[in-house]
Amino acid sequence: MRIGHGYDVHRLTEGRRMILGGVEIPYEKGLLGHSDADVLTHAVMDSLLGAAALGDIGRHFPDSDPLYLGADSLELLRQVCHLLKKKNYHIENIDATILAQRPKLMPYLAQMRENLAKACEISLDCINIKATTEEGLGFTGALEGIAAHAVCLIA
Repeated sequence: MRIGHGYDVHRLTEGRRMILGGVEIPYEKGLLGHSDADVLTHAVMDSLLGAAALGDIGRHFPDSDPLYLGADSLELLRQVCHLLKKKNYHIENIDATILAQRPKLMPYLAQMRENLAKACEISLDCINIKATTEEGLGFTGALEGIAAHAVCLIA
């Protein structure tokens, strides 16, 4: 069994959509990034790649490559899961936390779980997603960005 940890952060900005776990969240700002800037999915990908000792998403999907401009992060997650399968790894579970002062994410967590489970081709009960504020502290509390952590277990 192998454990992986992933972390990602993106700045909030006007003129972008907010995508988290493949769900478009209605909000006046979105996340700035080369792809769709889905911090949750990026953290999950990094945790899986880390557990398998396969580097990180920057190595596999560099932001210098125009191929990934505006990329759908769930599609990139499918590619990561394919890499794991080629190495004969199976995802046992994923636990993730989104750090965001706003918007409130509770209504969207179930769909995020479903999207990630489908992309990873694993059972819904193998994925947990939580959201928390940081009580107004730090860059997430100041509404400057959103971050996510993910841990996974693969075998």
